[in-house]
Amino acid sequence: MKYKILGNTGLKVSTLCLGTMNYGGKGFFGYMGNLDQDQVDEQIGTAIQAGVNFIDTANIYSEGLSEVMIGQAIKNLSINRDDLVLATKVRGSMGKSENDRGLSKKHIIQQVEGSLKRLGTDYIDLYQIHTADPLTPIEETIRTLDDLVRSGKIRYFGSSNISAWQLMKGLAYSQYNHLDRFASLQVNYSLDVRDVEREIVPLLHDQKVGMMVWSPLSGGLLTGKYKRDGKKEGGRLSSFPFPPFHEERAYDVLDVLVPMASQKQVSISQLAIAWLLHQPVVSSVIIGATKLHQLQDNLKSVSVEFTADELNQLKEISKLPVEYPANVLEVMTMDRGAGVDFLNA
Repeated sequence: MKYKILGNTGLKVSTLCLGTMNYGGKGFFGYMGNLDQDQVDEQIGTAIQAGVNFIDTANIYSEGLSEVMIGQAIKNLSINRDDLVLATKVRGSMGKSENDRGLSKKHIIQQVEGSLKRLGTDYIDLYQIHTADPLTPIEETIRTLDDLVRSGKIRYFGSSNISAWQLMKGLAYSQYNHLDRFASLQVNYSLDVRDVEREIVPLLHDQKVGMMVWSPLSGGLLTGKYKRDGKKEGGRLSSFPFPPFHEERAYDVLDVLVPMASQKQVSISQLAIAWLLHQPVVSSVIIGATKLHQLQDNLKSVSVEFTADELNQLKEISKLPVEYPANVLEVMTMDRGAGVDFLNA
């Protein structure tokens, strides 16, 4: 296992993070999987043995059951809590009342207490807003998160699924008010979904914010089990096509990945995850699996290496179409020698 510093902190996290959306199978998240406690213990034990120290969950995953099962696994396996970096989230609906959702001070404080109890710990390493809340001023949210850092209930706070301008607004507010800042941003990023490279990747580089990647395999599309003919039988995409992906681009990418995987004698999934691990902006890639052999296969991605030519092949086949303002900026900044490749900075 390899480790990276998360953003502009001193926190070291494994470059692979264990995702737990499929723990419990309760409520809306049942479509992701329904692992029971024995299976959760087995997954977490396997990940820890491979060197993973980073576990990501959320209060809304299986209505809190995912957090409960993680806390129980830590006890069952006699894992030293301080050896782990536990990350969870707040924002989604956890009840039926008007204040059971969002990023208000009331909801955040209520939910951090709930997550601490469910996880069976007295602190959370990384507490993340799950997405933006259009009804709560970002100033209220950040001041509340800063208070939680000062109280010791959380160590760092991060963000997830927000736009570049929202992240920058939050960072600026923290800077000018001498408050703790977002340490990380969790995003949807893969060989077929590179949209974050337009605005978010340059921002993360510039502001030294860590990137956590979710859905590195586009919900299974980049495993190679789906074909271009459109039939998606036997997988999650057949019943719930989430997250958003660029299907035709994915099949073009697979046309390159399949022979490359055969040549390297690794799985297609390992190559797709390894490509992300080779992007300097990425701090950690979240991997989740419904079966143990899938997790074991994904864990091997840290050992995959690419030649410069192989990386270029993947970059070209999956590149984004050029859009404004990037097309104009590229031309108009040539006289300043300002062309920066943020992916290889």
